[in-house]
Amino acid sequence: MPDISLEKRNDLLGTHVVNALKNRHFEAYYYKTSNDAVEKILQLLPKKESVSWGGSTTIEEIGLLKRIRSEYDLALDRDKTTTIADRYEAMQRAFFCDNYLMSANAVSEDGQLVNVDGNGNRVAAMAFGPKRVIVVAGINKVVKTLDDAIVRARTYASPINAQRVPCLNLKTPCTVTGTCENCKTADCICTYIVTTRISRPKGRIHVVLIGETLGF
Repeated sequence: MPDISLEKRNDLLGTHVVNALKNRHFEAYYYKTSNDAVEKILQLLPKKESVSWGGSTTIEEIGLLKRIRSEYDLALDRDKTTTIADRYEAMQRAFFCDNYLMSANAVSEDGQLVNVDGNGNRVAAMAFGPKRVIVVAGINKVVKTLDDAIVRARTYASPINAQRVPCLNLKTPCTVTGTCENCKTADCICTYIVTTRISRPKGRIHVVLIGETLGF
């Protein structure tokens, strides 16, 4: 049976964070379930516009990528590439797409987004490029303060992301210790640490918060 007290807490917190995001000029929404969230996101994505995405376990878990790949003719999918050069070209093309999907490594209760990136393609697209950015995050990504958000991104999300793609075989201390060692290795995935505190232009960035545990 669902934990009614946890569900109520998530609903209250989700509403609070959505209001904080709106106060910072984001378009923001809270949904109890990922199914409802996916339907809202698809409403935000015109079929005649291009769409791409950054690496995100969250948007895979909720089935959004499967829907995009099957329903959108103008989906720019870097996973269809076969070489590193083609992959980087696909990431560059994504920078100029109409719609860009991603998650956040952490969200502070006062409505700020924190992302840690290795190549920088996700944070670059968030800051400038695509006409519309849609950030999808589970309620587990919400933390109290901006400082807490940075700690979460570096000591929790980054070590998991460094290990979750074995074929990359990253040589970083966090793959050994499980926590950020503030390394300067060539494989470091904490290359860019970006705080998005306001959406500019107003409403360009949409944040869809879901009352479920999703991603890392």
